Amino acid sequence: MLANALLLSTVAMTVFLFSVAGAGDYLGPYRWVILRRYGWEIALFLTTAFVNMTALFYVAGRLLFLKDTGRKLAHVEKQLRTRSTIAQELSDRLES
Repeated sequence: MLANALLLSTVAMTVFLFSVAGAGDYLGPYRWVILRRYGWEIALFLTTAFVNMTALFYVAGRLLFLKDTGRKLAHVEKQLRTRSTIAQELSDRLES
């Protein structure tokens, strides 16, 4: 799940950077001045934004995809503990 959140954050950050780079064409001659003067601040902002987006996608994934997981797992465990289960092989492994 963390890998999915990292992938989505990377894609979102790449789209953001390309859109900002496309909108800032007129700043081309001043690129090195801006990077030399504000490089650390830009890097800190991008790192913070990336971490926050990763956390946002991780929480959203947990809320959307792990809904009612405990109830589903309890149902599967109850089914495995009975004698007449579909997965008899798994029940045998649990007993031993």
